[in-house]
Amino acid sequence: MRSFKILNYPSRWNIFRIDDRLLLIFIGFIVGSCSGLAAVALSRSLTAILNWLHPYRHIWWAFLLPAAGAALSSLFMNKIVKEGAGHGVPEVIYSVSRYGGLLRLRSSYSRLISSCLTIGSGGSAGPEAPIVMSGAAIGSNIAKFFSLNDRQRVTLVGCGAAGAISSIFNAPIAGMVFTIEVILGEWTALNIVPIAIASVAGTEISRFLQGNNIAFKPQQFNIGAMDIIACVGLALVTAAASVLLTRALRGMHKISARVPVSLWLRAAIGGGIVGGIGIFMPVVLGEGYHFIQEMIDGTFSQGLIIAAIATLAKIFATSFTLGWGGSGGIFAPGLVIGSLAGITYHRFLVWLWPSAAWVNEGCFALLGMAGLIGGMLQAPLTGIFLIVEITGGYQAILPLIIVSAMSSTMCHYIEPASFYFKELVDKGQLLRPRTDARILSDLKVQELLERDCISVHQNMLLRDFIDIVKISHRNFFPVEDEDTGEFIGMIHLDDIRAYLFNPVMYDAVILEQIMNTRQQTVHLDDDLSVILRTMDEKRLFSMPVVSSNRFIGMISKATLLDQYRKELRVQTFQ
Repeated sequence: MRSFKILNYPSRWNIFRIDDRLLLIFIGFIVGSCSGLAAVALSRSLTAILNWLHPYRHIWWAFLLPAAGAALSSLFMNKIVKEGAGHGVPEVIYSVSRYGGLLRLRSSYSRLISSCLTIGSGGSAGPEAPIVMSGAAIGSNIAKFFSLNDRQRVTLVGCGAAGAISSIFNAPIAGMVFTIEVILGEWTALNIVPIAIASVAGTEISRFLQGNNIAFKPQQFNIGAMDIIACVGLALVTAAASVLLTRALRGMHKISARVPVSLWLRAAIGGGIVGGIGIFMPVVLGEGYHFIQEMIDGTFSQGLIIAAIATLAKIFATSFTLGWGGSGGIFAPGLVIGSLAGITYHRFLVWLWPSAAWVNEGCFALLGMAGLIGGMLQAPLTGIFLIVEITGGYQAILPLIIVSAMSSTMCHYIEPASFYFKELVDKGQLLRPRTDARILSDLKVQELLERDCISVHQNMLLRDFIDIVKISHRNFFPVEDEDTGEFIGMIHLDDIRAYLFNPVMYDAVILEQIMNTRQQTVHLDDDLSVILRTMDEKRLFSMPVVSSNRFIGMISKATLLDQYRKELRVQTFQ
C-alpha cells in the first residue's frame, strides 16, 4: 500500500526533485504513447467500419446509413455517456483556460466511439478533433492519477493532444505546433519539451503499429513565379471557403436547435440529408481522404463546374453532419474542401489563361488544404506543417507559407475569433494564458475582502460618528439599517469634511442626511475583470462588497493589483 502511495506522488522521487521538467518529460512520454494507441485504435476501427459497410454503399437505401450512424452516435453521447455532441476541441481549450485542464475519464473514449459511428456510416466529419479530446482526457487523468498540480496537468493535456494528432497524421511537428498554437496558446520552455517528447512517442507508436506511411503520396511539382503570384488569389478563395464553412456550421447549430424533435432524431435528419447529397456527390461522404489523393495525383476527373459544386456540397454536408448532432471534427472535411477549392481555382486559371505554364493542379490542391486549415483555425503554422508532413510537399513550402498566412490573416479580419474560439469568445469563456482575464479568473472576491471596516447606522448623530472616526484608520464607513442590518449606503470622509470641522453640526446632523445612497456595490460572484474596469471608469479606489443585502467587507484596487502581481508570478513561473 505504501509503495502504491509513493507511485501516486512521483514529484517526491529523488530523481524528479532536481527539476520538475524531468517529471513532465517522463510522464509526457507515457501520455503521448497512450494517446498514440488511442489514435491507432480509432483509425483501425474506422477502417473496419468503412470496409464492412462498403458493399452496401451502392444500394438505393444507402443514404440511410449516415442517418443511422448519426442517430446511434447521438444516442450514445446523450443517453449513455451524457456528453454533448460535436468535436470537443472547444471543451479542451475551455478546460485548459478555466479549470487547469480537468477532463472526465469517460471523455478519453466517448468521442472515439461516437465519431466512429458518425464517420464510419458516411457522415462528413473527421477523426482528428475527437482524438484530440481523447488524448487530452488521457493526459488530464494521468496527471490526476499522479497528483500533479494545475500547471503540470495543463502541460500533460497538451501532451495528450500532441501525441494524438501526431499519431493519426504521422506528423510529429504538426501535432506539436497545433497543440501550442491552438490548445495551449503559449510557447514556453516548460511545456515545449514534454509536448515534443509526447509528439515523438505518439508518432513512433503509430509507425510501429501501422508502418511509416505518409497520409498522401508525394508528387513532384515545378512551381514557377506565375504560380506563386496566383497564390494570392487562392488565399482569397480559401479564406472565403473558410468563412463560409464556419458560418454554415454555426448557422446549422442554430437552425437545428429550433427543430422540436429529440436529439437523436435531429441527428438522423442531418445524416439523412448528407446521405442524400452523397448519392449525387460521393465526395461529401466520410473523411474523404482517397478523394484528396486523387486530387493531388491530378486524376480527379470531374470538370470545373462539378468541382466548384462539390466544394459547396462538402461545406453543407459537413454543416448538416456536425450542426445537427453528429460527432466528429473539421480537420478532414477542411482538407477535402481545401483541395477541392484549390483545383477549382487552378482549373479556373487554366480556363482563363490556357497558354500559361501552370503547375499541376495537385499542387494547388495542397495549397488549398493549407489555406483552409490556416484560415479556419487561424493557425497558419499548423496549416503549413500539417500539409508539409502529410504530403511530403517540402518543395511547395514557399507558396504554402503565402497561402496559409494570407488566408489566416484575411479570415481573422472577417471573423476575429477562429472556429474553435468563437463559441468561447461569445460566452466570455476564452481565457488565454498571460492575459488579464486569465490571471483575474484565478482570483476570487472572497480572497480580496478587507474586513476591518466599522459599520454605523443611519440614525447615528454626527458627534457619535466622530468618536468612531477617531478609532478607525479607514476613510470609508458602511451604513446599515438599524432594524434590519441591511446595507443602505456609504460615508466617505472626503465627502463630509465640511461637517467634521463644524461643531455646530455635531448634534444637528444624523448620518442618513449625509451618506451616499447611490454607492455602487460588488457581489461575491462578480467577475474581477468587470470590477477592475468599473473602478477604472468611475475612478474608484474601493467598493463595498454586499451579500444578501448585508455589508461583508471592502475590495480595494490596491489589494486587487497586489494579488494580481502575485498570481502573475505563479502563472509565469518556469
